[in-house]
Amino acid sequence: MRRAPENIWDFLSPIVEGMDYTFVGATLGQGESGLTLRVYIDKDATDEDEGIGETGPNRSGVVVEDCVAVSRQVSAAMDVEDLIASEYTLEVSSPGVDRPLFTANDYEEQVGNIVKFKLGITASGRRNYKGVVDRVEEGLVVVEVDNELHELAMLDIESANLVGAVNKRGSRKG
Repeated sequence: MRRAPENIWDFLSPIVEGMDYTFVGATLGQGESGLTLRVYIDKDATDEDEGIGETGPNRSGVVVEDCVAVSRQVSAAMDVEDLIASEYTLEVSSPGVDRPLFTANDYEEQVGNIVKFKLGITASGRRNYKGVVDRVEEGLVVVEVDNELHELAMLDIESANLVGAVNKRGSRKG
């Protein structure tokens, strides 16, 4: 799945944000049942919430009822606007423990954590990288893989997902 086109993001974001959720992002691509628009939402978890995500800083307070409410609203709005010309399936979910990353801010929030990247083009002889995000700077994500730093152009990143958190000693927590 690839990031959905900008016009779809621009359309979905105010709908989701207007319902008091965080619009994490959206992907569009071939899913199990054909063309699929996947919308990721989030909200802060409280101690009472039994949300979908894990505990800690990436914990989500999203529950199934939240996904259903957003799905209804987005579906109705998408039917009116007709932004996707062909038939598609709409899925709304929490970003989950393997949280997809879309923006520079998303990457910055994961500095020090393990992220899996898939590039749309080959860079340094490869398309797939899995390593610790070292820093984010001017359109680049610098990731450490096997004690070597690689600069990945954000424009070349097809998909990126959080794999796990790293503690101060460098051992994996998630």
